Formats: sequence, structure tokens, C-alpha cells
Amino acid sequence: MSQPILTLDFLDKAAAPAAEQLPADVRVSEPTHTGRQRRLYIESYGCQMNYSDSEIVSSILYDEGFDTTAELAEADLVLLNTCSIREKAEITVRQRLKEINAHKRRRPGLLVGVLGCMAERLKSKFLEEEQIVDLVVGPDAYRDLPRLIKEVDGGQRAVNVLLSRDETYADITPVRLNSNGITAFISIMRGCDNMCSFCVVPFTRGRERSRDAHSVVQEAQDLFNKGYKEVTLLGQNVDSYKWQSEDGSEFVNFAQLLERVALVSPELRVRFSTSHPKDITDEVLHTMARYDNVCNYIHLPAQSGNSRVLKLMNRTYDREWYLDRVAAIRRILGVDCGISTDMIAGFCSETEEEHQETLSLMDHVQYDMAYMFFYSERPGTLAARKIEDDIPLDVKKRRLSEIIARQQQHSLIRSQMAVGKVHRVLVEGVSKRSSEHLSGRNDQNKVVIFPRKHYKQGDYVNVFVRECTSTTLLGDAVE
Repeated sequence: MSQPILTLDFLDKAAAPAAEQLPADVRVSEPTHTGRQRRLYIESYGCQMNYSDSEIVSSILYDEGFDTTAELAEADLVLLNTCSIREKAEITVRQRLKEINAHKRRRPGLLVGVLGCMAERLKSKFLEEEQIVDLVVGPDAYRDLPRLIKEVDGGQRAVNVLLSRDETYADITPVRLNSNGITAFISIMRGCDNMCSFCVVPFTRGRERSRDAHSVVQEAQDLFNKGYKEVTLLGQNVDSYKWQSEDGSEFVNFAQLLERVALVSPELRVRFSTSHPKDITDEVLHTMARYDNVCNYIHLPAQSGNSRVLKLMNRTYDREWYLDRVAAIRRILGVDCGISTDMIAGFCSETEEEHQETLSLMDHVQYDMAYMFFYSERPGTLAARKIEDDIPLDVKKRRLSEIIARQQQHSLIRSQMAVGKVHRVLVEGVSKRSSEHLSGRNDQNKVVIFPRKHYKQGDYVNVFVRECTSTTLLGDAVE
């Protein structure tokens, strides 16, 4: 599963226009000024894959005469790229559509579309439920946007939510939105075959398919040539990446792809997300250990610490398997390797003892960071159809608060381990709190803040960390 909304959040977020008061995780398109006749405004909700998809959409529509804008009031076309991972995410989008309706009343010619997972889940029903919406487009139908927009321009409402077994958008060069010119996403695969019982992703993003390895490496090379210093390889489950050439002469798994991207340049940092515990191999870990520019950070969602609950979730591994993978990470990459997780509190029939096993798993691993939420039933999933959602809401919330409190302790412990050491930091920009300080991330994906001096965005800087909070390291540059 792609990463959901952060509960403990230290990642930089793009600033939305203040008047809109958007949620912190929402990314808004940045303006391009190339003289095109129409303006596109995109809000991207949820996971990194959605952010990447919005860049693909912007590229497709750029060729159709659309510049992007960061101001809703300037837009001719508004697109919301949506998430369906939780009910709250969909409620947020529906509320946002009500706000956009006020703009449309003032400008009747404004076109409004919904993209992504929520569009795929609801399909044409969305047009019935949200009268403001002119077009609904699923994640595999973005190439059809020019035709759909022409339909809407002609007075029709339009829908395309057909899923594909082979669409990867490999030939499309994304328009980098919210880009600092330093870091970028590269989508290496789409869809998911895992069918976790709680998850709607296989139904909204379709079957798993991997992108041509050569196109991935070429995109990484092009980004490096343009001055980018870090790429993140994205997939619902990157470890199941597998690509074979049409003539069968070449086969590439994820470890091999990771190596190919790492070899683009030692000055290009490489990250990836997300790893599934059933698929991450020692080969991947050894590749990470072999290349200094592959960051020592792994997002390894556990979801629960109890084997019975994991079986109900259809995660296809148990507690022992998960702990074995963590042990392999520590053995091959060392105790400093950053590990983050997803945790669900109050899944169907979870007992108090099983909840305690989740807490004990957290104690054992001591995650650097976690994405945490209580279980909410998603329509169409196996759990919604066959497993009773029988945990009272107040119990779910209490268990979640205990998980969050435990993670706050562990985040501080892991940050304290970084104090007194020198870290290589890639500067991503000016600190949000002080223009006299710079902000970047270290190898383990922790934010590091240090005095600006003569350093600038895109520099690699060695920083001695002298103190920390649970989410941020503070230090001074050393020559």
C-alpha cells in the first residue's frame, strides 16, 4: 500500500494558498508561465503515488494547451486527485468540492474534475452525487483527459474509469509539481496484487504491472542531468517489481533496478517506497549496503503485531516473519537504518491482548516513524464483505492513542541515537521557522536543521547533530 496521511509528520509539505486553508498533506500545483491559453489547478491528496500521477496529468494537459497555476481563482480547470484509503479522506474531498462550488457559481465556465482512487471507486455515481463535477477519471485513464475535456467543453459530463493491465505512463515525462529542483518521484510500477482485506487499492488502481527498466533509469539520468540530487522510486509494493523484455532476453527484479539507478551517479541519492514484508529480500538489503547513495531507510508496514490479526488482514506473513525481516535489516544495514511502519488500531475482532502485541512489536523494532490510524471499513473490500467491524469506536480511538504515544517515545529514542554524530545532509530548502537556517534530510530520512551560512539548496553538507526533538535533528555544519 502507498503511504497514507502522516500522524507523526516531519516531511516538508508544499504550502497551499493561505486563504484556502487546505489540509497539511495536500499538494497544490505550482505555476508555469509558458503562455498557454488555459490554466490548470490540481490538488493532490493522500499518497506519494498521487503526487506523482498529478505530474503525469500536468504533462498530458501541458501538451493540450494548459499551464498550471497555484491559485484556484485563476483556474479554467480544477482537478482533485483523490485518495480512498480511509473514509476521512473521501469526506475531506467532498467538503472541498463544496468550497470549490462557490468559485464555480462566480465563474460558471470553470471545469471541475475528480481523478484517482475515489474516482475509480465511485465511477459515474460520482456525477450523480456531486453535481458540481464535470468529469471523473480513474488512474489508468489519464491519457484520455484531452478527449474528455473536449466532451465537457461541448456541454457533456464525462467519465473514464477503465482499468488497464499494461498502462505505466513510461513514455510521459512528468511536469514536476511542487518541485524544489532537488528531489523527485519516479513511478516504477502501478497497481497491486496483494488483496489485503482492509485495502481498496487493488480495486482502485488495478493489477500490478512494472515499468520498463530502461525507461526508469533514463528518467533518473535525465533528472540528474537537470540538477536533481535525489529520486524516490515509487510503487504500491516496490519489492515485487519485475520486468522482462519482449524478446525474453532481459529480466530485472527490484534489487537489480535499484542497482541500475544507483549507478547513474554516486551524487544521486536513491530512496524507495513502499516495501511489503513478504517480498523484501536480502538481495535488496545487500544492494542497499553496497551503494552509499542508496539511503538507509525502509518503509516496512506491519499493520499489526499479532499473527491472527495479520491472517485476517490477508497480509500473508506472521509476526515471526516480520521480525525476521527486521532482524535482516539490522544485520545487513546496521542499527542506524531507519525503519517506518503503518499501524491499524482496532481491526475487526482484535482483542486487547492482540493490541498489546502490536505495542510489543513496536517496542521490539523501535520505529523511527509511523503512519497510524484506526480501522475504518472501506466499501468493496474483503473485510467489508465478510468480516464484522465489531470494535467500538471509542476502543479504536483509545488503542490508537496508545500506539501514537508509544511511537512518540520511540521516535525520540531513535532521534537521540543521531545526536553526537556527523550526518551527510542534502539541503532541500530554507527552514520553515527561520530564514537563517536550512533544512534537509539525512540518510535515514530525518529532517536536519542547521545555520544557513554560505550553503544553499542542493548542497550536500556534513552536519554535526548536537540536539534533537522526536522528529527533527538540530546541528551545525562542519567542513
